[in-house]
Amino acid sequence: MTLAPAHLRSVGLRGAPDDPGFPFSVPAIRSLTTLDVDAAVTFFVGENGSGKSTLMEAIAIAARLPTVGSTQPDHDRTLDAQRRLAHALALTWRRRVHRGFFLRAEDFFGFAKSLAELRVEMHRQLAVIAEEYRERSGYARGLAELPMRRSLAEMEARYGIDLDASSHGESFLRLFRSRFVPDGLYLLDEPEAALSPRSQLALLAMLGDMAAQGSQFLVATHSPILLSFPGARIFTFDQTPVTAIEYERLEHVTLTRDFLADRERFLRHLLDPAPTGE
Repeated sequence: MTLAPAHLRSVGLRGAPDDPGFPFSVPAIRSLTTLDVDAAVTFFVGENGSGKSTLMEAIAIAARLPTVGSTQPDHDRTLDAQRRLAHALALTWRRRVHRGFFLRAEDFFGFAKSLAELRVEMHRQLAVIAEEYRERSGYARGLAELPMRRSLAEMEARYGIDLDASSHGESFLRLFRSRFVPDGLYLLDEPEAALSPRSQLALLAMLGDMAAQGSQFLVATHSPILLSFPGARIFTFDQTPVTAIEYERLEHVTLTRDFLADRERFLRHLLDPAPTGE
């Protein structure tokens, strides 16, 4: 697979943080060295609370990427701490890019809901126009409805008839297909949350296709499927400082492989009653 050079080359702190509060109290953040993300796809992996999502949010703010389906980072009160981290970050670029977005899995569901509400409102306005033009010609009514019908058609062509009515996985993939463009920078926080294994494979193929067209991805994930992307750079936040790690050495991978190889042994250990000693 031939991939284009990355846009963002490295991420690190400008200096030793003097703020003892969150997020600098997180060991992986406080000890952060310069991370070489000069790859088409870079993964952040680690347990919940390890700091991977916090750093992802701060990078999105520092790179001034828009957020899909949520309050924009500059105005999101829940990201005050991440904004402090963003101001402390040093980003180095091969070529500054303004295409792309930041997406957290939980924001997707709000985005789908907002699209559904917008679609309902468009149909309500069409009904109002129909009533207002009830005594007039079909031609006049058609002209009045045209802007609204055009907007509705464009939204449905891009996102489907009803994004909120599809399965979460189908909707997630449809959103990616409609919003990914070549030569962009995309930050995705745990995208596998809404995806079945089959859909994760579809997303993996999508990443490969877009990476071949010059796009770069930073992805925080727990998914061994996504983490298998060929040539990806992987950083584990379960070590301090954050460290590059090979796919085969990831606990997510070894634990999944061991479980599938001998699930009965795992299940006996996890589910069988503890011996009573009698």
